[in-house]
Amino acid sequence: MTFKHTSRPGFLLGFIDFFTAGLFFLLYMPFGGLQDEIEYILGHKIMPYWQAYLLGIPTMFIYTLVWMARIAEELKAKAIELGIEGKHTSWRHMFWWNVIGLPLFGPAVATYRFFNTLNKIEKELNRRQK
Repeated sequence: MTFKHTSRPGFLLGFIDFFTAGLFFLLYMPFGGLQDEIEYILGHKIMPYWQAYLLGIPTMFIYTLVWMARIAEELKAKAIELGIEGKHTSWRHMFWWNVIGLPLFGPAVATYRFFNTLNKIEKELNRRQK
């Protein structure tokens, strides 16, 4: 699989998602191809975001946050496996920036690092495919 979206603006996407209370990713995950790309990279199916979102409603979105943090940790492991250097997303980074990060900026910082790691992985996989 060749990845076309290797420079997603994570900080901007984090702001958009924050201001739409997660509704942005309800559309972006399936229709933006993000769900398929993550599943391909991780090598297994993941729960669709809409299901995690719905399960998050009665838990004040803690379930949704833990779901995303688990994916972040798997992306970190994949980046390390591929030998990608630098700071990577992680469970702890995703969770704590969203929970106690500065209002408005915490979720954007967590989302930035998530997409930064994802972009690096996709670029490396594209490079290895050539």
